[in-house]
Amino acid sequence: MNLKETIKKDKKCVVLTGSGVSAESGIPTFRGEKGLWKEYRPEELATPQAFTRNPPLVWKWYNWRRGIIGKAEPNPAHYVISDMENFFTDFILITQNIDGLHRKAGNKKILELHGNIWENKCFNCEKKFGEIDSLEPQKCECGGYIRPNVVWFGESLDREVLETAFLKSKEAEICFVLGTSGLVQPAASLPYVAKENGAYIIEINLERTPISSIVDEFIPGKAGKVMEGMKKLFV
Repeated sequence: MNLKETIKKDKKCVVLTGSGVSAESGIPTFRGEKGLWKEYRPEELATPQAFTRNPPLVWKWYNWRRGIIGKAEPNPAHYVISDMENFFTDFILITQNIDGLHRKAGNKKILELHGNIWENKCFNCEKKFGEIDSLEPQKCECGGYIRPNVVWFGESLDREVLETAFLKSKEAEICFVLGTSGLVQPAASLPYVAKENGAYIIEINLERTPISSIVDEFIPGKAGKVMEGMKKLFV
């Protein structure tokens, strides 16, 4: 089937994005090969246990990450996905990224599976907070420390967000998968759910992934460059 013929305004569209999209904006994977955090692995800091042991250390690490992310700008992939939200009558963006660049590019219909690094919540009562500009972790009125509102290793995803993601994937008629390895669950299952229910799957990635075996079209390349070339389809 021709992609141009497949893309229609009245189609129910789902877009799934992973770290490959953010990488094109210069956001590293924070594995700490250089600099202040080279002696730590994310698995040692992004956990409830690490925060319980040393809230200031974990908060400082997230401030460092925010400093890097805050300098990044959306790339063409982000902006075209924003155009897609305005093009499709029924649209949802499901992202594994926590950097907020999709919102910065203009998307509003977003499910952030792993949370958002610019938002915060109480470690104890889970009261939500917005951005907090502080060098040290603050405390909630309940007495608990305020932590980044992201999903840490060993934690479950937000149930409502996850259920909505699966429902939207089940209803999808066309599904774009961009810059994701296809290895991280449960996000990796979403294209399979869409496919099982008849969706047309388009994968855009530098290399093939486990998801590639079920897609209708695989387009090799950087998401930004590929999406920029497809921009005219969403006007």
